[in-house]
Amino acid sequence: MSNYSIDYVNCSLCKVCIEACPFDAIDIVDGKIEMNSACKACGICVKSCPEGLIQPVEDKRKAVDKSLYSDVLVFAEQLEGKIHPVTYELMGKGRELADKINQELHVILLGHDLTDQTEEILAHGADKVYVYNQEPLHHFDVEAYARAFEDCVERTKPTIILIGATSIGRSLAPRISTRFKTGLTADCTILDVRENTDLVQTRPAFGGNIMARILTTRTRPQMATVRYKVMEPAERIENPTGEVINFSVDEKELETRSNFVSITKKPEVDSIEEADKIIAVGRGVREEKDLEMIKELADLIGAKIGTTRPLIEKGWTEHQQQIGLSGRSVRPELLITLGVSGSVQFVAGMKSSEHIFAVNTDPEASIFNVAHYGMVGDLYEIVPKLIEKIKNGEQVFEKTAAAV
Repeated sequence: MSNYSIDYVNCSLCKVCIEACPFDAIDIVDGKIEMNSACKACGICVKSCPEGLIQPVEDKRKAVDKSLYSDVLVFAEQLEGKIHPVTYELMGKGRELADKINQELHVILLGHDLTDQTEEILAHGADKVYVYNQEPLHHFDVEAYARAFEDCVERTKPTIILIGATSIGRSLAPRISTRFKTGLTADCTILDVRENTDLVQTRPAFGGNIMARILTTRTRPQMATVRYKVMEPAERIENPTGEVINFSVDEKELETRSNFVSITKKPEVDSIEEADKIIAVGRGVREEKDLEMIKELADLIGAKIGTTRPLIEKGWTEHQQQIGLSGRSVRPELLITLGVSGSVQFVAGMKSSEHIFAVNTDPEASIFNVAHYGMVGDLYEIVPKLIEKIKNGEQVFEKTAAAV
C-alpha cells in the first residue's frame, strides 16, 4: 500500500518524480503515476513534484499508551548451562538505556537447573532476573521458548527488549515481535533512547551504503537484535542487589510438535571472534601465495587472519574468516588491516576494536577514518620490514598499542 496520495486529475505526467526516485519505485500505469513495492517512503518524490501533487498519507493507526510499559528486558541466551557472552554486552547497553529513562534493567532466563547462571547475571548488574526453570526448556525449542518469553512480556510489559543476533536469537525474536504485533530491528550497531522511551535503532541498510535510524513509535515493546562483539559488555559489580523472580508456564503450553532425540555437535571451527589480535587482509593482496607472508607475520605476533569479502569470492580465504556485516563482528585488542579500503560493511564489523593499525597505499582510503594509527604505503614493502624487526626482538605492535 502506498504511503502517498497523488492528485491524478491535475498530474501532467511530467515524470520529474520518476527521474528523482532513487529506488525506481514510481511507474506510469494506465496513464497514472503509481508507487510500486520498491517504495521506501523516503519523501524525495514529494519534494521533487513541481506541482505539489504528491503528499504523504497521515497515519491514523492508534498508538499504545507508552506509560503502561517500562524497563529494559534482555534475553539471556544459554546453551547447555553456559551463558552466551552477547548477553553481557546487551546488559551493558541495556543498563545505559535504562539509566537514561530512569528505569530498571531486567533479564529473562529460560532453561533448567539455572542457579549458577542467575548468580552470574546478578553479578553483572541486573535489577531483576525472571527465571523460567522448567524441564521442557532444558533444550532450545523455539516454540516452547517463544511461549515462555510471551508469558514474561505479558506479565512485566517491558518498553524495550534486546536479543542477541545469534542463531537462537534470530529464530526467537521474530516470533515474539509477531505475537505482540510490534516492530523488530535486526543487527543494530547503535542504540539510543529518547526521553519519551522511544528506542532509536541504527543499523546499516541498502547493502551497508547508508545507516538507517529506525523508531517504533506506536507499539510496545520495542525490539532489537544486536550482533556479538558490537556493544561494550557490562562489568561485574560487588555486592549485587538484584533479585531473582521465578515464573513458570503450564507445561502443557510448552508442548510442541518437536521431540528432542539427541545433540550432535558440529566440529569446532577456529573463530576470529574471540581473538585478541587479528590481521585483516583485503584487495591489496595481489596473489594467493602472498598470504604466506601475512601468515608469517600473524604467527610471529600470535594473531589470527581475518579477511574481506573479495578474497573469499576469489577462494583464497574461508567464510569464517570474514569480518563485516555478512561475516563476523570482532573486537580484538589489536587489529592490523593490510590493503583494506574500509567499506561501510567491513567497518561495521570491526570499528569497536581497541587499537586499529591500518596500512594502505591510498591516503584517502576510508579505513584511515576509523584507524588509530595509519601508514600510507605498500604492504609488500611494510610487512617484510615488520617481520624483520620482530625477528630481531623489537616489540613493534606492543609499543604502538602502549602509545595509543
